[in-house]
Amino acid sequence: MLIPPYDRVGKDEAVDMTTRTRGLLGGLILAAVTVGVWWAWLGWETGYAVNPETGATSGPYAAWQVVGCVLTLALVAAVAGWWLSPWLVAPVMTAAFTIAWARHAASTDDTGLWAVGAALVLVGTAVGTLVVSVGARLVRRRRAGARVS
Repeated sequence: MLIPPYDRVGKDEAVDMTTRTRGLLGGLILAAVTVGVWWAWLGWETGYAVNPETGATSGPYAAWQVVGCVLTLALVAAVAGWWLSPWLVAPVMTAAFTIAWARHAASTDDTGLWAVGAALVLVGTAVGTLVVSVGARLVRRRRAGARVS
């Protein structure tokens, strides 16, 4: 059949618009949640700790803050990867988290090393969010395939 049936005309455009809207809204919500994760775990930290006995400086984050932040980001990436394309999840989360982290780090660092940290945060966040969101998407597809069979 060369001409599509009348009831099919326009449905592809409607589905495409729904997908775009879902992607746009999902991306905006995901960016906001990602910045919220940064703020909740790391954004409020402002100082370094100095050990009075050894004089060693550590910080600005405690290990538990970083672990909590990474686990929360992994959870967000998994949920987002379940509902959205991993090719949307990874860049949105990477950009949102890196920008939030770098903005704060640049404002509190006099050495200029915040740029090195930002590059490491960017790479780590990109790899982590991509792996987790792709994994979530694969699990979703396997579950859907198991139900069909």
